[in-house]
Amino acid sequence: MINGVHALIYARDAEKARAFFRDVLDWPFVDAGHGWLIFAMPPSEVGVHPTMPGDAQSHQLYLMCEDIKRAVAELESRGVQCAPVQDAGFGLLTSFELPGGGPLGMYQPRHPVAAGKKKRKPAAKKVVKKPTKKAAKKVAKKAAKKQSPKKPVRKKR
Repeated sequence: MINGVHALIYARDAEKARAFFRDVLDWPFVDAGHGWLIFAMPPSEVGVHPTMPGDAQSHQLYLMCEDIKRAVAELESRGVQCAPVQDAGFGLLTSFELPGGGPLGMYQPRHPVAAGKKKRKPAAKKVVKKPTKKAAKKVAKKAAKKQSPKKPVRKKR
């Protein structure tokens, strides 16, 4: 049914934002035509959070990493300036300016991660096979043997 997620990032300067994903993050991509790049994302997950009274519904995109200090150091070595890392309880958060596209969040989760998990398999259905005529005769013959009285054993004198 569903085989992936296509996320959209709107940027004032889409070329700069695409160059960031291509050149800085080094994500694989396809060219959909006329320089319109579509990037393959690492394994992803989606969390559904409730809105608070008065909040507008919105959607957010965060890049995830295993080690935020190492990820920040790597981005900064490539010329990206990250905000100070904050402890949010569920994970460690930072953000940086996506060239031409505004702020983009990144975090190291402390919760179990669903990204990369395989789809749950449905419970196996018990299959009852209809016996063949030959198998049915064999079963009936065994049952008949069990029901027939045994001959008494005679002792030799």
